[in-house]
Amino acid sequence: MSGQPIGVIGAGAWGTALACVMAQNHDRVLLWAIEPEVVAAINGGQGNPLYLPNIPLPSQIQATGDMTDMADCSALLLVTPAQHLRATLERLPDINAPLLLCSKGIEAGTQLLVSEVVAQQRPDNPLAVLSGPTFAHEVAAGKPTAITLACESQPLGAQLMRLVATPAFRPYWSDDVVGAEIGGAVKNVLAIGCGVVDGAGLGLNARAALIARGFAEMQRYGLARGARADTLGGLSGLGDLVLTCSSENSRNFSLGRGLGQGKPAAELMADRRTVAEGAFTAPVLHQSAQALGVEMPIVEAVCALLDGGASVNEVIGTLLARPLKAER
Repeated sequence: MSGQPIGVIGAGAWGTALACVMAQNHDRVLLWAIEPEVVAAINGGQGNPLYLPNIPLPSQIQATGDMTDMADCSALLLVTPAQHLRATLERLPDINAPLLLCSKGIEAGTQLLVSEVVAQQRPDNPLAVLSGPTFAHEVAAGKPTAITLACESQPLGAQLMRLVATPAFRPYWSDDVVGAEIGGAVKNVLAIGCGVVDGAGLGLNARAALIARGFAEMQRYGLARGARADTLGGLSGLGDLVLTCSSENSRNFSLGRGLGQGKPAAELMADRRTVAEGAFTAPVLHQSAQALGVEMPIVEAVCALLDGGASVNEVIGTLLARPLKAER
């Protein structure tokens, strides 16, 4: 693969950080961006000040706004938001390379996981999922990171791990694609809930309780969709949950913090260039859980706050008034 460029679709913070990782193993990395100003800044040696400021980018990274440039890539990392992935796939040129899915979420309307969308649109491409506890600025800065690389084929997993691994970026293979995706999608919604706890000043006890009970919801939903418990308890599940539920560097946590302070969701979302994916995943996840008969009261509470159906005090009161029962 070394003679061909590797492609990254999506030049937000996470896509740009992954391009930095890829530049350690590849002579040429093509980074596709939808914004012409991002392409111009990267190719002009200014980095990506719009999405990943103050991070110098390796010279191996070349930005492009032309999707056809990706046709010769040895592999493609897809980092577009989940709700825009289908449209992005329709624009991809014909390419037989592996697709490494780096977005987290569930498609609205279909309730399909990212891998299921790709399997529909590009059934002939080998696919894998990259998911885990990763803040983009830390990855781009070369700080130690461990992540799950999930695909059904162990030989493909070994090939892709060699493709992305660096001394500071360590992938662990799993054959549980569904489990890796469920963790990444559900944790974004729970991170909004933890942000609400912080913004409302409810304390660290309440945050710890929400993380633990939220993880129970993640397990119930994941097992109902065919995930394995060990995957949900690993990097792409519990690991990612802990990270995003405990730091304002998380876009989802920051959104929840604003909600906890009483700010309307529409106002908070309007001010954001970057996507808090949990806001789009929450209603889809709630609908999917209801269809499966899975109880997810924290997810339901986050949905009520996002759509303005209840105040913070009402949501907290409802959760605390739930019947006493065994922990499971």
